[in-house]
Amino acid sequence: MSTENRVTIDLADNGVAQVRFNRPDKMNALDPAQFEAIIEAGEKLREMRGLRVVVLAGEGRAFCAGLDISSFTAAPDGERKPLTERTHGNANTFQEVAMTWRKCPVPVIAAVHGVCFGGGLQIASGADIRVVHPATRMAIMEMKWGLVPDMGGYHLWRGNVRDDVLRELVYTNREFSGEEAKEYGLATHVTENPLGKANDIANEIANRNPEAIRGAKRLSDAMLEKSGDEILMEESVEQAGVMRRPNQIEAVMAGMQKRAPKFTDA
Repeated sequence: MSTENRVTIDLADNGVAQVRFNRPDKMNALDPAQFEAIIEAGEKLREMRGLRVVVLAGEGRAFCAGLDISSFTAAPDGERKPLTERTHGNANTFQEVAMTWRKCPVPVIAAVHGVCFGGGLQIASGADIRVVHPATRMAIMEMKWGLVPDMGGYHLWRGNVRDDVLRELVYTNREFSGEEAKEYGLATHVTENPLGKANDIANEIANRNPEAIRGAKRLSDAMLEKSGDEILMEESVEQAGVMRRPNQIEAVMAGMQKRAPKFTDA
């Protein structure tokens, strides 16, 4: 099962990594090799020196059309791994293709176009920010096959999608547009040029203090999972870590003075 070139990574000098799903002839649908390639890419990014931001997109006509059903065959009972087996920390293989982007230590921005169904939507949900074309076709597709969403979506949708809206989208597998995705909480921005907007955001983030950005991502992840008291402590721990860097206090004060608003007497 070759995963070569299934997912490409190109790291620019400013620390922005362009990551592309590269199965355009199949609308980047998920077959076993694509699962492995995405997980491998996520692991590489976690160890990549100089990484500041990831821009994630799909080559060709789609972000990801979900499972490539034709590529999966029923394995004999004795060879089938139980879905409850945690093969990647807190996740199984199917969940890890979405969770790996949340586990990435830097912000991940998904530029979504064309089709984003089922597993593809759950992968996009693993990104910190989703920039979507207004005409993108989207759906939580699993119920169409008599399945429940089980690729990390329920974990990743918390705090984004209103409960009753999410229930309806899951129960009916209704298709919706990029415009509707923003209304529902599944998209951050909607634009005719998702990749351009994603790169604009990435370049802005790349100019920020990389230690503070990584700390802010950790705090964002903790916000939905920890108690108020724990989050207060996490804020203090992260800030103390940032301020321990040599000359950081001086740099912060200089930046504040440079950007401070100017007031004059009336």
